[in-house]
Amino acid sequence: MKPQISIVVPAYEEEERLGESLRTMLAHIGSHQISAEVIVVDDGSHDRTADAARAVFAEFPAVSARVIRYEANRGKGFAVKTGLRAAEGEIALFSDADLSTPIEEMCKLIDPIVAGEYEVTFGSRALDRSLIGTHQPWRREQGGKVFNLVVRLMTGMPFWDTQCGFKAFNIAQFRPLLDVMKIDRFGFDVEFLYVARLHGLRLKEIPVRWNNDERSKVSVVRDSLRMFDEVRQIRRNARNGIYATDGE
Repeated sequence: MKPQISIVVPAYEEEERLGESLRTMLAHIGSHQISAEVIVVDDGSHDRTADAARAVFAEFPAVSARVIRYEANRGKGFAVKTGLRAAEGEIALFSDADLSTPIEEMCKLIDPIVAGEYEVTFGSRALDRSLIGTHQPWRREQGGKVFNLVVRLMTGMPFWDTQCGFKAFNIAQFRPLLDVMKIDRFGFDVEFLYVARLHGLRLKEIPVRWNNDERSKVSVVRDSLRMFDEVRQIRRNARNGIYATDGE
């Protein structure tokens, strides 16, 4: 029997913290009898990320789980797309490996898709900041606000937080759009939402609980500059018709 939900976890050199996150996730799935599979996509890690995932999966044999691994690091966006292409569920959720958004919040994103109200739902830290437990350092938090303002201005999208690593998709509607997407690194979140909106999918930004993990690998300066460049690339792609699908 195919699962209803596929949970995709992109992971790059997450040997140390992945085990705890997966145990929490699998325990939640098992205790609530959720029809779900878990797919860890190892994005070319040099440590034992894949082995750590498999070891935890062996502790929860009742939950369908697997690891997809490739040798070269391709970026978080590429990892998420790889997982979404492999997903067998009707709905796919991707979650960051650190579970900054607790897995218990998944019903907030899944239920509106099950009800047929939306095709894409995504967690937001901006809509209700009282839900943030542990904040990011001030500089990083302000940088995120500036980035999302720039995204709004450059893309015309009305959303306040495109970068929260907790998003869900009606896979039948969203997966065909992966073929036209080009961003493999941090700007992929913006591209996901932009292309989905461009093709008429219904999107919903939903406030979720969130806690900063001080072990985050994101560099404020380096990765922010890269993301700004990728947003410009998304605009160029749109102008050049790159995001048209077959028949358009």
